[in-house]
Amino acid sequence: MTTQHTPKQNHLLAALPAADYARLLPDLELIPMPLGWAIYESGVQLGYIYFPTTSIVSLLYVLESGASAEIAITGNDGLVGISLFMGGENVPSRAVVQSAGNGYRLKASILKSEFALGGHLQHLALRYTQALITQLSQTVVCNRYHSLEQQLCRWLLLSLDRLPGDDLVMTHELIANMLGVRRKSVTEAAGNLQRTGLILYSRSHIKVLDRAALEKRVCECYAVVKREYDRLLPYNIRSVPTTTP
Repeated sequence: MTTQHTPKQNHLLAALPAADYARLLPDLELIPMPLGWAIYESGVQLGYIYFPTTSIVSLLYVLESGASAEIAITGNDGLVGISLFMGGENVPSRAVVQSAGNGYRLKASILKSEFALGGHLQHLALRYTQALITQLSQTVVCNRYHSLEQQLCRWLLLSLDRLPGDDLVMTHELIANMLGVRRKSVTEAAGNLQRTGLILYSRSHIKVLDRAALEKRVCECYAVVKREYDRLLPYNIRSVPTTTP
């Protein structure tokens, strides 16, 4: 059965009152978001804001050497392109699709007009941004003080929270780029999780077999981020409507 796509698969859009949602609906454009697609590069001016539905986007900081590391992820919990409503037109980071799927985009001019109304979309987007800042801060702490296996557990759980299922389409190489470590190190950490029955990894496919055990193994950083998202975004649940247009 073909999955029916709807903007309400994105939690921010689903949380809008009916009148606000109806006003935006004609301008929301469904787009595929393939694995590895660079939505934008550092320093560019954004023409759209993106609302992922079945995909996950990684925000990366890129050094002058070309090396990069992930600073946050966004999925059906939020949006990509906060610079458009935070007072800056250019973005300091790079956004890359880390798990393939779909999403919706909205022209920057329409978003700005909506924000000028000072309504529900503005309120939700700003609360989401506050939650995103918490994730950014905790990622820095986690990468500094916790083991690679704990970081991988955190990354897997945060990703699962932003997808409708328990499967990820992701290569070890891409995970290594996200975490800023060697591919060999990711292979070893993923191998440990697979040997203990927490995940099943095959080529570019990762399936979480025991989420409860993964939550016991992860560091405190995951809980800190999740609590803040749940506090600021009470709509942030894994089950969202998939049949209402």
